[in-house]
Amino acid sequence: MIDETDMSQEKELYYKERAETVIKNLKKRHINGHYASNRREALVAAMSMIPHSAVVAHGDSISVEQVGLFDELRKRDQNKVINFFRRDADGSPIHKPEERHLLEQESFDADIFITGTNAITLDGKMVNTDGMGNRVALMIYGPRKVILIIGANKIVNNEEEARQRIRDIAGPLNAIRHYTKHNIASLGNLPCVLTGRCVDCSSEARICRYTVIIEGADVVHKGRINVILVGEELGL
Repeated sequence: MIDETDMSQEKELYYKERAETVIKNLKKRHINGHYASNRREALVAAMSMIPHSAVVAHGDSISVEQVGLFDELRKRDQNKVINFFRRDADGSPIHKPEERHLLEQESFDADIFITGTNAITLDGKMVNTDGMGNRVALMIYGPRKVILIIGANKIVNNEEEARQRIRDIAGPLNAIRHYTKHNIASLGNLPCVLTGRCVDCSSEARICRYTVIIEGADVVHKGRINVILVGEELGL
């Protein structure tokens, strides 16, 4: 008997077709694209891109955590990992601001930078918004290789939809996450935390300050950016 409540097969086909379109267009932009149907395949693909002994830096990314890449690197125990987002058991930052700053600077010399993205368009553009700009800066310049793990739920039709996705979904949810999980009390009064809706506020605690659109890589850096599109819903 057909189970009409199970949409996994339909979603798998839908996500794969959209991902293949993105990957084709990424190639035109000198960016490598790879499709993984699930988290396990994504983990295997990402680990194959990280040589033993390579210095790895990573940005804040739920998608990467969900795939299990950081745990796998710790198990391998052969890569130096620069993590300026380290937190204690209660979710509070371990590093003092000056220590974090030094780690962020060190990350520019890393062999590999790993993170996710807020949205990716069907024609292969990646749109990201940061509070401090450290993540987008490393995506653009510094580390010799960038690996982005992106759930297919983040594929959008165009730049306007990408920005809307950040305003309506990624931004508010990220602010709520940092407030509830990471004990950042100053975020508690943000409109998006209180209402779940972005009002383009001018709060000093605002986490959406730097928006960058990556339209492609210079031919000299062809293949520096590597996108793994996963046929599952990942991240925010």
